[in-house]
Amino acid sequence: MKKEEKDAKKAENNQRKAEIKALREKLMGLQQTIREKGLPIIVLVEGWATSGKGNLIGEMISELDPRFFNVVTPVITPEKDSRYPFLYPYAKAIPENGKIMIYDAGWMEDCVRKLMRREITKDEYKKRLRAVNEFERQLRDGGYLLLKLFLDIDQDEQRKRIRAFREDMATEWRVSAEDLWQHSEYKLFRESYDSFMEKTGKLIPWHKLDGGNKNAAALEALQLLTDMIDKALEAGRYVGKPFKEDFPLLEMPKLRDVDLSPSLTDEEYREQLKKLQKRLGELHNVIYRKKIPVILCYEGWDAAGKGGNIRRIAKPLDPRGFDVMPIASPTPDELHRQFLWRFWKRLPRTGHICIFDRTWYGRVMVERLEGFCSEDDWKRAYNEMNEFERQLTDWGAVVLKFWIHIDQDTQLERFNDRQNTPEKQWKLTEEDWRNREKWPQYEEAIDEMLAKTSTENAPWYIIESNDKKYARIKTLKLVIKALEKAIAERI
Repeated sequence: MKKEEKDAKKAENNQRKAEIKALREKLMGLQQTIREKGLPIIVLVEGWATSGKGNLIGEMISELDPRFFNVVTPVITPEKDSRYPFLYPYAKAIPENGKIMIYDAGWMEDCVRKLMRREITKDEYKKRLRAVNEFERQLRDGGYLLLKLFLDIDQDEQRKRIRAFREDMATEWRVSAEDLWQHSEYKLFRESYDSFMEKTGKLIPWHKLDGGNKNAAALEALQLLTDMIDKALEAGRYVGKPFKEDFPLLEMPKLRDVDLSPSLTDEEYREQLKKLQKRLGELHNVIYRKKIPVILCYEGWDAAGKGGNIRRIAKPLDPRGFDVMPIASPTPDELHRQFLWRFWKRLPRTGHICIFDRTWYGRVMVERLEGFCSEDDWKRAYNEMNEFERQLTDWGAVVLKFWIHIDQDTQLERFNDRQNTPEKQWKLTEEDWRNREKWPQYEEAIDEMLAKTSTENAPWYIIESNDKKYARIKTLKLVIKALEKAIAERI
């Protein structure tokens, strides 16, 4: 290379370094504004083995306040050992408002590697592509900024880097058997990566960076990130609009049309309860062996009997294999994330049962009626919750949803009983009385919820609970029937 060319190349590199330094400082300055505006940011860094992902991430965070960002390297668990839905580690790690999260590889690498290793079928892969698009759109609609980067290098460059790492004792550990396998199947991986980006880049685009030039890659990544933040700060936080997808919905009756007269005698109740609980205990052992996750969702009127119903389900279960999750108002860290986050992090492992006492459906009931979210938020939530539940059932979970139903007279009778019984008074709050005054508004919201979210894969069941004994037996029967069906499908 001639001296003039060397000088020109040196000058170009120095110019890039100066621009990188300026952008790092700009990002550092933006960090405080991001905090003040409550803007959550996710940067997904994917790419080839040895393409320089670590170096790129280092350039991006070098000037940032470490209190307000995180770098996560999710472990890609072999499918046979996986105990959670495939999006679980990524959904669980999303940042709260005002913070930056950088994923060092993520859902692309997870999907592509498992497809290439035939750990998942092509049909399962398609479902995961759909789940990725849904997940990214939900983040965007919830106000998150998502930047997706792919560090690209050609096969010859990767070969050189692998050789250099392996020849140095200090760095040979950085080349894994997985990396060598990827290099040996470079063309197939290239096709898979390109296909993944094409199928998941329509809503939120992928940006390919030149991994062969670390300064050029760092400059482009920092420019993309700061530009994205500038635009978001100028335009304000994005709020997605409601939309409708055609889920296979089940026809649901209006609450006012439900016959609440069914009841059982004490003798009928005791006889059936003993038999059904025994059967449920037996099935719990089977679903544990077959690694079938079960999610039971309870909603209902105040004083409808959810607690007693849950206790009759839980009593025959092995306490090591189930959890009851009472859902109250969101805590500050939950309030400052996408609304489904607090449910993602509470999902059961395969083979376990999780019972939610109140659920994500608070979004379209109390949050809707009390003004805790915008109209766009709760109208959009119907589809978001249907998508969430479809991802759970695609994973293999049994999802059942129970609306524990009573009439207004029964509720008033139970409120008065609680008020007049010292050991029950803690169950009754001023909020219960306020909610009762809004019965017509809540009934309208619940009817809409049932109509729009009772899907074939995650159905709603209205449980007539004027007689608590009848309600408990009906719920036990529904759970047993669903578990027997799931077990039979896995034989």
